[in-house]
Amino acid sequence: MSEQATGMMLGDAHSVLAHYGENVFSIKTMRNYLSEAAYSSLLNTICSGSNIDEKIADEVADAMKTWALEKGATHYTHWFQPLTGATAEKHDSFFSPDGEGGVVAQFSGKELIKGEPDASSFPSGGLRATFEARGYTAWDPTSPAFIKEAESGSTLCIPTVFVGYHGEALDKKAPLLRSMAAVSEQICRLGKLFGIEAEGKRAYATLGAEQEYFLIDEEFYAARLDLLQTGRTLFGRKPAKHQQMDDHYFGSIKTRVMEFMYELDHELWRLGVPAKTRHNEVCPGQFELAPMFEELNLAVDHNMITMQTMKEVAERHGFVCLLHEKPFAGVNGSGKHNNWAVCGPDGKNWLTPGDNPHENAKFLTMICALIKAVDTHADLLRAAVASAGNDHRLGANEAPPAIISVFLGEQLSDVIEQLETGGATTSKAGGTLQVGVSSLPELPRDATDRNRTSPFAFTGNKFEFRAVGSNQSCAGANIVLNTIVAEALDGMCTKLEADVADGKDFNEALQTLLSAVVKEHKRVLFNGDNYTDEWQEEAAGRGLPNLKKTPESLDRLLQDNVIEMFGKYNVLSERELKSRYEVYAEEYDTTIRIEADCAVTIARTQIVPVSAEYQAELVETIQGLESVGVDATATRELLTEIAGETAKVLNAIKTLEASSAESDVVEVRELTEALRAPVDRLEALLPDEIWPLPSYAEMMFMM
Repeated sequence: MSEQATGMMLGDAHSVLAHYGENVFSIKTMRNYLSEAAYSSLLNTICSGSNIDEKIADEVADAMKTWALEKGATHYTHWFQPLTGATAEKHDSFFSPDGEGGVVAQFSGKELIKGEPDASSFPSGGLRATFEARGYTAWDPTSPAFIKEAESGSTLCIPTVFVGYHGEALDKKAPLLRSMAAVSEQICRLGKLFGIEAEGKRAYATLGAEQEYFLIDEEFYAARLDLLQTGRTLFGRKPAKHQQMDDHYFGSIKTRVMEFMYELDHELWRLGVPAKTRHNEVCPGQFELAPMFEELNLAVDHNMITMQTMKEVAERHGFVCLLHEKPFAGVNGSGKHNNWAVCGPDGKNWLTPGDNPHENAKFLTMICALIKAVDTHADLLRAAVASAGNDHRLGANEAPPAIISVFLGEQLSDVIEQLETGGATTSKAGGTLQVGVSSLPELPRDATDRNRTSPFAFTGNKFEFRAVGSNQSCAGANIVLNTIVAEALDGMCTKLEADVADGKDFNEALQTLLSAVVKEHKRVLFNGDNYTDEWQEEAAGRGLPNLKKTPESLDRLLQDNVIEMFGKYNVLSERELKSRYEVYAEEYDTTIRIEADCAVTIARTQIVPVSAEYQAELVETIQGLESVGVDATATRELLTEIAGETAKVLNAIKTLEASSAESDVVEVRELTEALRAPVDRLEALLPDEIWPLPSYAEMMFMM
């Protein structure tokens, strides 16, 4: 733990106020290091998303360097997010020889704006050949630079996009920024139809990403090869008590965990991450951190920083932070609830029911656009969260199913049903609703309950997409969400503009359009329990896709309408989209095969030997009992059962090893699970003191 963090933890709230954001080159900090002209120009770039004025680049770079040196930084790095799903960085020193036997600290505008890391070893899905090494990082001024500290020094991290020699996106940030531009354009277009001044303004999406995670003692982690190599337990029996009593959720936080959370919050606050809420989650050993809402691009960057900081702080407290979606079988997995909303050119959240009918009409138009977007591209949303880890989670315990449906709540659903028939005038909350822009009702705030089984739920002033995996970048899901909403709004605006041009009253045109949208796309609405078998059957009858596995989900990326949509809104070209398919399909395949190899290694070198040794002990015990005339039937039956399960383990190993690189990856996963079954049964039969792996009970409860 750094001395600074220790001081903050021992201090009072005033020290938090004093140190909040101290490691961020924020707008507030910039003012102290830049001339008024440079500050105004850079602020305009940040707020409007316009290109940086190269005339001020050197001044900004020098200011950033001066601030970083004061913070103890010796190096800088262009911090980017390649298709690995993690972050990447190459460090360069500020210092160069001065020709007189000393050194001078230098950092130019050119170095700030553009870097050139080697691109050949990052996954590109065919966009780059191995021998084509050139790749470029370009500064994203809308996300502030920050200081990353270590015991021996600090590094200035500059958020950037990562592109290839011909400008193709090799990362997650570039298409995210493009998708944000696409949805901004369509929301501003809709704003003009509502008479909202949008010239020279922009709209933007906001995000609050709730992060779930597990903590286990580092001693247990080090003793489990499966956790070390795959991030999840490939073997392990559920303990007698796990989460059935519902006593961990929101329960009193253990002292050791609380100390970790204190430091985590303070470290995040210093980096400008607005960590807000912390609590125990459902499963023992599982927790959650929720931040405040921010503009989408910054929120995604902050979530990546949060995941890395969690791991680093956990180590300092003797923990390991597990971000895998399903580290333990049979209990809750971990997700990342993606709370998405949009702020229009009027500066208001358009997913908040307004205080007047005009705003209410705008709100219901956005609701209908989202219904249309999700119904049209439910399969694409599923593909956006597809991964080997998330396949274990979706549809199990607290996680939403692979069927993507929309929850609106009883009151809003009633209004939508009235819209379908031509106009909403009453509310289940009571009374006649105010009529204004059209026959659209005024809605109270927080007009819904929460449905934790729904993958896409309206929760009062935002939509919560609950299917994102805990280990995933939020960028992928939001690239899709932004783009499909842009497409839905584009179609709706085109229709409204044409109707108005033909002389039709706007309010009547809007009413007719919303009614048509609801009629066409209402099949995606569902307020019930998404976990039930009845919903699976009903969803199939409605024609909703149910893509349970990653391979079939990823195939949807290659559909002609998907390629056309991403290309139309300049989010991903056909080559860029197909490259993502290749990268994610290969990642899935590789993950499954690593898990299979790891399972075989553990079973063959750890499980089978201890079972054989214990069987030998039982043979001696049986012989000893019988030699003195004692009935050894029960012991013999135990030996037979253990021998039988061990034989199943050996047969499963043989079958799994026989699967080749050409074997279907889904089959390999099934064979790995088939190996798990007899191993877990052996854990219940062999003495605890000889079992070679830390148990679920130890890992979940001993901290």
